[in-house]
Amino acid sequence: MAVLASYARIYVDDLDTALPTFKALTGAEPGLRFSYRGVELASVGGYLLVAGTPEALAPFRNVQATTVVDTLDDVLAIVEREGGETLSGPNDVPTGRNLTVRHPGGAVVEYVEFDAAKVRDHSVG
Repeated sequence: MAVLASYARIYVDDLDTALPTFKALTGAEPGLRFSYRGVELASVGGYLLVAGTPEALAPFRNVQATTVVDTLDDVLAIVEREGGETLSGPNDVPTGRNLTVRHPGGAVVEYVEFDAAKVRDHSVG
């Protein structure tokens, strides 16, 4: 299994209001932008901004990071072997498939396996 990228999750009220600051901080333009389950998401630099109302954000707030991997199957095997817990997934999502797990020790991480065609559909620019 290869980790391709990791994003710190930042929860915000409004994506359009938050993006200019994160663009300035990172010197990067948003890479992806899409909606999912009542929230809007955008990747910029090493951040994944997740925007919505408090109610819409509530189911996502316990997730501490998003990690892109080459295969979710390996993540599932490692989590099972190490005693972690699958909280959700694998699910079809706008950029491919995802899986949310609680690791031993309590960290909650979303893992995403990108589908190249879906990623192109949600790429900005």
